[in-house]
Amino acid sequence: MSHADNTGDAEQSFLSHLVELRARLLKAVAAVLLVLVALIPLANKLYGWLARPLLEHLPAGGAMIATDVASPFFAPLKLAFFVALFLAMPFILYQLWAFVSPGLYKHERRLAVPLLASSVLLFYIGCAFAYFLVLPAIFTFMTSIAPEGVAVMPDISRFLDFALVLFLAFGFCFEVPVALVILVAIGVTTPDQLVKSRPYTIVGAFVVAAVLTPPDVISQLLLAIPMCLLYELGIIAARLASRRASAEEHTPAA
Repeated sequence: MSHADNTGDAEQSFLSHLVELRARLLKAVAAVLLVLVALIPLANKLYGWLARPLLEHLPAGGAMIATDVASPFFAPLKLAFFVALFLAMPFILYQLWAFVSPGLYKHERRLAVPLLASSVLLFYIGCAFAYFLVLPAIFTFMTSIAPEGVAVMPDISRFLDFALVLFLAFGFCFEVPVALVILVAIGVTTPDQLVKSRPYTIVGAFVVAAVLTPPDVISQLLLAIPMCLLYELGIIAARLASRRASAEEHTPAA
């Protein structure tokens, strides 16, 4: 086969990959839009559920305010979009998986499937942890330290941005076990090295918690302690994954 034929085949393969990627992206966008359309009528209720941990800890007679004219409309709509993205994430990840899986080896596919499922589950758990435990603790602290005579009346847009940042922070920090398994799988580190790095990791967890959470001890502990526990879980998962990979390497081919 000539060089021109090889080049033509390569270009055709590249174009077919681009077409497939475009189709996958369109399906993912369509899924988010469909969920968003379904959630728009519930946008105000969604915001009420999000703000409940704050409203329950406001002083008697306290309320939230909207300092911008369009905030009562755009804040719930923004929340509805992020909830739609949140709910459609498994389908989005499936589209990503369907695109990249044909190019993976069999053992890579066996490792990728549980990692994808675990990453989604851990992200959801992190967001739920932030909503049910961290937000109430933060608002209890914030409202208790308000000076006498100061009315605590948070702006709805600023509160939404604060809550979303907190959800993302906890969601991604809960991905520690998945990150450790990936690092061990690609040879960047080993489970024994992770054990030796435990003291530095504990310090790093508290530094990250101090940066990502408000300046109160409770919320910092609520992020740092789970990160340390998840680090230990990641070490266990990395050991199991490395042992399984080693066993497969020493298993004779049929």
